[in-house]
Amino acid sequence: MILHELEQTIIARKSADPSSSWTAQLLSKGPDKCAEKFGEEAVEALIEAVKGDHAALTSEAADVLYHLLVMLASRDVALDDVFAELSRRTEQSGLEEKARR
Repeated sequence: MILHELEQTIIARKSADPSSSWTAQLLSKGPDKCAEKFGEEAVEALIEAVKGDHAALTSEAADVLYHLLVMLASRDVALDDVFAELSRRTEQSGLEEKARR
């Protein structure tokens, strides 16, 4: 799956020289900067969703997914852990899950 491949690339960049890639540079700035960048990209996706520009939203959604994976990697949260949580949530109705929070 492409998300797992991207996750592995991002994890490999954690130990790379920050001058060698954007991912390494972003990760070297720490989790706070990674979270900030994810937030910026999420807002850009929201704007494109409201505008209704399919191509722009597609591009921004890809940016959101990439930056989400970078943010997760910055805190050592595995994508499979996120998938496991999603799987757990699909075993009940959304209303039940929300009521338990």
